[in-house]
Amino acid sequence: MGDTVATKLDHENHLLLDQPLLRLPIELLRKNFRSAHFEVEKDGTYVKNALKETATSSVNGRISQADVLKNLDSMIARMRGVKRKLTTFADEEDRLHRQEEARVKHLSELYSIHTVDDVKYESWSRTRLDRLLVDYLLRRGYVESARALAQEKGIEPLVDLDTFEQMNRIRKCILNRSVTEALAWCTAGDTKKELRKMDSNLEFMLRFQQYIELVRDPSAKPAELRLHARKFLFPYRATHRKEVLQACGMLALPSWSAQDVSAYAALYSPARWTMLADLFTSTHNALLSLPPVPLLHVALSSGLSALKTPACHSSHAASAAGPPSHSTSLSLATSVCPICSTELNELARHVPYAFHSKSHVEPDLLLLPNGRAYGKARLDEYARKAGMLDGQVRDLRTGEVFSAGRLKKVYIT
Repeated sequence: MGDTVATKLDHENHLLLDQPLLRLPIELLRKNFRSAHFEVEKDGTYVKNALKETATSSVNGRISQADVLKNLDSMIARMRGVKRKLTTFADEEDRLHRQEEARVKHLSELYSIHTVDDVKYESWSRTRLDRLLVDYLLRRGYVESARALAQEKGIEPLVDLDTFEQMNRIRKCILNRSVTEALAWCTAGDTKKELRKMDSNLEFMLRFQQYIELVRDPSAKPAELRLHARKFLFPYRATHRKEVLQACGMLALPSWSAQDVSAYAALYSPARWTMLADLFTSTHNALLSLPPVPLLHVALSSGLSALKTPACHSSHAASAAGPPSHSTSLSLATSVCPICSTELNELARHVPYAFHSKSHVEPDLLLLPNGRAYGKARLDEYARKAGMLDGQVRDLRTGEVFSAGRLKKVYIT
């Protein structure tokens, strides 16, 4: 009965890690619909106003017939442009629907698996691991490697290559000291409205950096600086008072001398570009409801926490007899704890311990003189298999031999 419970698959908890898999296509569909609606509203309003003005002017005789035809041709051309844009939006919507369908199918396969011992579970888990690796590579900027892995494993519909590729391209532009692409992203469609709802300061910080670069440019005219500040910075003086005051002070100080003033030195620091790139990445992920860290980190942290015990980071020195382990196996050669391994021990040092509703501590614990504790039955069985003399026990880990009279009974409190 215990083995059945241990191997039973908890589908609901299993899918907690896969929420972004379904959420992102839905967010992209919403964004695609809003962008299409924005284009229809913008061009529709223009055509309605142009048609009304042309009709009124024609009736009043203020424009000639040739001008009326010219205006109509302009409106037709404008609507053809809208049609091309809507066709692009429709193709994108179809692609996202196919992607969502493939992801739902992938997750529904899990519900046909009832135990972790099922052969199909290993295949499904391997696919999920491949997804997590692609996600990690994309977030770290290795787009080509991520694309090659996705193509090799045939999981392109299950990963977000295009989304992260666009994000990495804009991030690289910022690190290369260009805010043009990031500003275009902020103002595309109704993204500006969504960022305002989030109380995001990304656009302001990009405009502020743009202003700093203008101040740094010796060929920039004071009138150009004032115009930029009045148009893009002053509207935010209520929420970003400090930055707006700094912008005003920068007009009075040449860039070469301002860098020696502590209040302005940080504004000219190259580290601001890294800060802006990180701000863009976090804003992009928040806008699309993406986790701030790679899902591989989340999965690894959960796994480390589930396996971690206080013995994994014990102060006892590792024995030369074998790798450190608190496994209950009698064979030192095969008793290897993953958390005690060299590769994972330091990674698991700061993760919390897992919550266990049942105790797995051995009964009848005995404390050896060297400070290690083992169950009496395990010590007796190991002593018998090792051919020890009566009244002697051997430490399963270090191999030290002690007399049974030196052992102390341990009680768990």
